[in-house]
Amino acid sequence: MRVFSRVIDAGGFAKAANALDIAPAVATRLVAELEEHLGARLINRTTRRLALTDVGEEYLERVRSILSEVDDAEAVAGIATAEARGRLCVLVPPGFAVHQLAKHLPRFRALHPKVSLELTVSASVETPDENHDVTIIVQRAKPIEGAFIARRIATAEVVLCATPEYLDQHGRPRHPRDLASHDTLMPIPPSEQRELTFTPAWGGGDPELVELQKLPPLMTMHSDTLYAAALAGMGIAGLPSFMAEDALMEQALERVLPQWHMRTVTLFAAMPTRKHVPMRTRAFVDFLLATFGQNQRDPWLAAAGCESC
Repeated sequence: MRVFSRVIDAGGFAKAANALDIAPAVATRLVAELEEHLGARLINRTTRRLALTDVGEEYLERVRSILSEVDDAEAVAGIATAEARGRLCVLVPPGFAVHQLAKHLPRFRALHPKVSLELTVSASVETPDENHDVTIIVQRAKPIEGAFIARRIATAEVVLCATPEYLDQHGRPRHPRDLASHDTLMPIPPSEQRELTFTPAWGGGDPELVELQKLPPLMTMHSDTLYAAALAGMGIAGLPSFMAEDALMEQALERVLPQWHMRTVTLFAAMPTRKHVPMRTRAFVDFLLATFGQNQRDPWLAAAGCESC
C-alpha cells in the first residue's frame, strides 16, 4: 500500500523507489503483487505516464486513510519511549513571559536539553494559535472558544499594589471607597467607564461598586508599563499576581486592600486538537503544571505571603 501510494504521488516507479530507498524493480513487483491480490488493475501503464483506473482512484483514497491510521498507531507506541527533542513554538502574553516563564526556563532546559524553544510574545492572546504548539492564555470573563485541548495551569488574582513610600505619603486605603482620593493606575481605556467592583474576600458580603472619578496620572493597556509606574511610586496599580509576585516578596510593592477581592483570571496551556501530541509538547505542558500547580489557590500570592484576608 505504501509503495502504491508513493508511486502515484511521485508520478513514477523509479522516483517512488528512490524515495523509499528500494530498487525500481522491487517497487514494480510489489504493485503488481498488490493488483494480483486484489484481482483488479489499479494503474494503467504507458511508456510516458501512469494513470489510475477507476478502481485505483477509489482504492487510493481508502489506502491513504489506512496508512494515516497505521502512522497514528505507531506514534502511540512511540510516545511512551520517545525523547523530547526539536523546536517547540509557544505563544505567550508578555506579562507571563517576562515575570514567570523566563525565570523557570533554565530548569526546563536542564530537564530537556534537546528541546529548542521559540517564544512569540503577543500583547493579546485570547485563543489558541494553530501555528504554535502551545498557546498560554490568560482567561478573563470571556470564555475560550475553538477546537483545542486546554490544561489549566493556575488561577491568579488581580490585586492592587503600590510602593510603601507612596502609601506612607498618601495613606493606606481601608475600604474600596478610599481609592477615590488616590492616583490609580488601571489598564482601562479612557473611553470606558472607570468602575471597579469589589467583593469581600471572606465571602458573604455585598459587592462594592467604586467609580474612580479622579483623572489617573497614567492610562495604558500595557501591563508592564503599569508595573514599572507602580514601582516608581506613581500610584496604586491593578496587577495580576503572577506579575506582582517578586515585587511583593521583596517588599518593593505592598498589597492594598487584601481583604477585598477584585478579579480572578485563569491561565491555560492550550494545544491544537491532534490525535497524538509530540513528546516535546507534552513535556512542556507537564512542566508548566508541575511548576505552577493546578489547584484553585493562587500560587503567586501564596509564595509572596499576600493571600486575601
